[in-house]
Amino acid sequence: MEKHGDRSQAACSPRTPRVLVERERARFSAWYEVFPRSTSPDPGRAGTFQDLETRLPYVAGMGFHILYLPPIHPIGRAFRKGRNNTVSGTRNDVGSPWAIGSEEGGHKSINPDLGTLDDFRRLVKATKRHGMEIALDIAFQCSPDHPYVREHPEWFRQRPDGSIRYAENPPKKYQDIYPFNFETSDWRALWDELLSVFLYWCEQGVLTFRVDNPHTKPFRFWEWALARVREQHPDVIFLSEAFTRPKVMYQLAKLGFSQSYTYFAWRQEPWEIQQYATELTTPPVVDFFRPSYWPNTPDILTEQLQLGGRAMSALRFVLAATLGASYGIFGPSFEQVEVRPLIPGKEEYMDSEKYQVRNWDFEQPSGLQDLITRVNAIRRDQAALRHDRTLRFLRTDNERLLAYTKTAPDGSAPVCVIVNLDPQQRQSGWVELPALAESEYEVVDLLNGPVYRWRGAGAWNYVMLDPALTPAHVFRVGAPLRPPE
Repeated sequence: MEKHGDRSQAACSPRTPRVLVERERARFSAWYEVFPRSTSPDPGRAGTFQDLETRLPYVAGMGFHILYLPPIHPIGRAFRKGRNNTVSGTRNDVGSPWAIGSEEGGHKSINPDLGTLDDFRRLVKATKRHGMEIALDIAFQCSPDHPYVREHPEWFRQRPDGSIRYAENPPKKYQDIYPFNFETSDWRALWDELLSVFLYWCEQGVLTFRVDNPHTKPFRFWEWALARVREQHPDVIFLSEAFTRPKVMYQLAKLGFSQSYTYFAWRQEPWEIQQYATELTTPPVVDFFRPSYWPNTPDILTEQLQLGGRAMSALRFVLAATLGASYGIFGPSFEQVEVRPLIPGKEEYMDSEKYQVRNWDFEQPSGLQDLITRVNAIRRDQAALRHDRTLRFLRTDNERLLAYTKTAPDGSAPVCVIVNLDPQQRQSGWVELPALAESEYEVVDLLNGPVYRWRGAGAWNYVMLDPALTPAHVFRVGAPLRPPE
């Protein structure tokens, strides 16, 4: 009966379904964002690709898979922003990398201050030797100096007086950026040119892209462009940066984006985190949407991070890296706990790297490097943390303790994470772990070292976390212990 089932009432679909199979890093990855111009070891000098190459052992040593670079193209001079996003920059200001294009070239050119195309190709190869890969930022927008503006003015929206409309995201104004007009009558040529940008960088060895604001471009364009890229380069990974309505974010995932930023940075209360993470890891969302958890970005410095100090950054990092199989940080500001806001309560950084060169001390011992390295090693060794579908939250008797488990499809040891959401005070309480065995079993704290004996059969077990010592327990749940004879 199993072999020859009754098919008299069977129905056939008129369409053959297509299945997209991606490589593992589309599901499991750790991203590290860095501005190449901020990697110089010499104060007062902007960094280059060669300087960044010397920093690869540092990033790889912390266990990251993907080194994400903001736009590396020539930066326009017209309406160039100054330090801390001042509207009128000086001749010495370096401008925002997202104001793409100058007389030196556009989206297929390298900012000469960073190096040459050969330097970039060498960086791509060196990154691979360290077990990582480069991700490039694709921002389909132009500075007023971009060659496209001169050669194809019909690709941009014009005001009644003939001037081109700059970008706005109220209350923010981007006088140095012109958005494309995807409704232009010359849309076919525009689409073909933008597709060629992806293909050009694929030819240079880049197979991972972070796409800036895809929700402000037509869905049909992304469905077409992503499919065309994958026809030639099936290993390409696309990360969507679309902070917009959930349904729009989900539609972009259905159109072909491999991963997406999430609202994790603003989910801060225990019930918010649990509700949001559960939505992302259960059907139907988990069947098409892969979340990437970022506690900070160059645009996002939450008030929680500003006020919480090192302990808050530490606990938010553990949450991001263990709730999601994919996560990222904007460093080195994150691991060095650089949390000074431009204005209290606003999410802009003081001395933001978007508008100026920073010189970081990558050997600073007081940061989060050791914690990041340890957690990434745990993620590498524990198969349960390389998946999202099995996330389950546990009951606690203290709302400041957030507890959850993950298991691996291969049946290997479950992982139980318990995070103290209070960066100031020690918190203790009881956690209900699901019944894994009738007898006692061992739990090994992979983050801090101790081994504990916990009771089975769904019993409640005691935990205590001091933020001055550690933000969390990351337990590997062992096999049941044999009762004494």
